[in-house]
Amino acid sequence: MNKTGSGNKKKPLTQIHAGSNPRYVGAPYVFSKQSLPKTTKVYDAYWELAAERQEIFFKRFRGEIPPWTDDPILQLNKFTNSYRASDRVSQYLIARVIYPDNFTEMDLFLRIILFKLFNRIETWELLERNFGQISVDNFSIPKFSYTLTKAASLGTSIYSAAYIMPSGNIRGRHYQRKHLMHLHLLGKMIKDCLVQKLSMDGTLRGAFNLLLEYPTIGRFLAYQYAIDLNYSPLLNASEGEFIVPGPGAKEGIRKCFSDLRGLTEADIIRFVTDRQELEFEQRGISFKSLWGRRLQLIDCQNLFCEVDKYARVKFPEYNGQQGRRRIKQRYRMNSDRLDYWYPPKWGINKKIHRGIKDDR
Repeated sequence: MNKTGSGNKKKPLTQIHAGSNPRYVGAPYVFSKQSLPKTTKVYDAYWELAAERQEIFFKRFRGEIPPWTDDPILQLNKFTNSYRASDRVSQYLIARVIYPDNFTEMDLFLRIILFKLFNRIETWELLERNFGQISVDNFSIPKFSYTLTKAASLGTSIYSAAYIMPSGNIRGRHYQRKHLMHLHLLGKMIKDCLVQKLSMDGTLRGAFNLLLEYPTIGRFLAYQYAIDLNYSPLLNASEGEFIVPGPGAKEGIRKCFSDLRGLTEADIIRFVTDRQELEFEQRGISFKSLWGRRLQLIDCQNLFCEVDKYARVKFPEYNGQQGRRRIKQRYRMNSDRLDYWYPPKWGINKKIHRGIKDDR
């Protein structure tokens, strides 16, 4: 994969960084060598995959002609970007749902959660074709439900396949259509003035806990939605605040480590996030950051999901608890151009538009 230099030998994994989300500066560290998690060869692939997938991202960004990698697994199968915010759906959310106009806080909250409930660009565009620019003023549960029901009856997928959205009841009421339940769920959040509660708290954990109070919103979805809300002006929290590992990440962690030595999956994700510069350096891997932005907890969590998929083909001897042996989604090239745009508070958009291609 993406390595530099020759004759580089991997140094032993001996230390863990003490800071919550620092840049690597060589010190200080805590934990003894005996207390560190025991790694497997899949752990090496984790870092190689992170760098190679980011290299693919930059080659596409520069308009290079495919294939963008020599790795046959990455050529044939779909893998998300190393940075969550670089994925097409996240880019659409940031640039088209959150930042096109000056919305009220309530409008912005409604738009973000409505988009994420379905997590599908085509569904959002279907609703906007029928109702115009979505806001609290034109949000109508009966009308939106009718449009979505009609689309679903014609065989149109209205939910993303990225993760399964649970169905359920709200206040004991049974809904025949899952999307009707989700629209009512969003309506309840609006009625509860949830956006004001989020703004008053202002933290990622606070947003997570508030979302977790709602029916069908489990820990994984609550955390994902908190991250999405944090892309907007509604929150200004650090992505290094805390992490909630998803099922795929847990599978990847089991393959990367044969013994966690008492650490939790969340500890492990922070462990790799804190050590990232050192881990790349030890392996002689050249990693291009996102115009100076290092991998965050959410990115490292997602990379564990991706290495779980990668290992199904590369290292089939490492069986996960779910017993999956293949990667479901094949890579299909999307020729639609993306003009990359990130939350302005990150301070990287000017670098992109100035033509800085490979800021590390």
